[in-house]
Amino acid sequence: MAVYHGKLVDGFFVRPFYKMMLRKKITLADMESVDGEYFRSLQWILDNDPEDLEAMFCVDEELFGQVSMKELKPGGADIPVTNANKKEYVDLVIQWRFINRIKKQMDSFVEGFQELIPYELFKLFDERELELLMCGIDQIDVEDWRRHTRYRGRYNDKDQVIVWFWKAVTTFDNEERARLLQFVTGTSRVPMNGFAHLQGSNGEQKFCIECWGDDRSLPRAHTCFNRIDLPPYNSYHLLREKLVLAIENTEGFEGVD
Repeated sequence: MAVYHGKLVDGFFVRPFYKMMLRKKITLADMESVDGEYFRSLQWILDNDPEDLEAMFCVDEELFGQVSMKELKPGGADIPVTNANKKEYVDLVIQWRFINRIKKQMDSFVEGFQELIPYELFKLFDERELELLMCGIDQIDVEDWRRHTRYRGRYNDKDQVIVWFWKAVTTFDNEERARLLQFVTGTSRVPMNGFAHLQGSNGEQKFCIECWGDDRSLPRAHTCFNRIDLPPYNSYHLLREKLVLAIENTEGFEGVD
C-alpha cells in the first residue's frame, strides 16, 4: 500500500532482505550485520578444524517456546561436520537462517510487491539502492554524527586524518552520506533520536573509526560493530578518493567483512 500510494516506509529491513528480493545469493558476510555472534561462530568453523565440536548437519529451531531439531539436509542428524564438509555446512546454515525459515512469508511479500513493480524493473538496482528507493533518505546531521563517533587506535578527533574524513563527509550530498552510513552500518537509516542511539547487532553501538592499513589500502567496514577501518592517508584528496571508491564498490573486494 505504501508503494501504491507513493509513500516512503518509515522503517527498514536488514540488508539480506533486499538481496532476497533481488534473488541474490545470501553469504556469510550478510550475517555479520544481523547477528554478530552467530557470524563469528560460523567464521570460526571455517577458520578451524570443527571436528572437536561434534556438530551434525542439523540445527535447533525454537517455535512458540518449543525447541525442535531440523536437518539441514536429508540424514543430516547422522552426518558430522568435518574439515572436508564445513563449507557446505555453513552454506546450509545460512540458507536455513535467512531463507528456509521464512520462505512462505517471503514469497508472499515478493508476490505482492511484484504486482505493483515487476521484477524486471527493480532488478536493475543493487540491494543498497533498493533500500534507498523503498525507504528514502533521512536528512543526515553531520555534526550530530561527528559528536557521537568514537575512535580507536591512534586516532582522535584532532588527528589530521579524522579532520580530513569529516571534511569529506561535509562535502558529500545527502545521498552520498547515506551511502557511507550504509557502507559502515549496513543501513542508511538514522535512529529517531539521532546518532547517539545508533544500533549494532547487539544493541546500541556508536559509529567508530579505527586506524588500519596504509595509504594503498581502501577503507573497510565492520557492519556488526558500526566501524570503519580508515587508513592513515597522507592527503585529503587521496582520502576522499579512496572513501568514495570504497562506498561505491562494496561488492567484490575487501570493503566489507
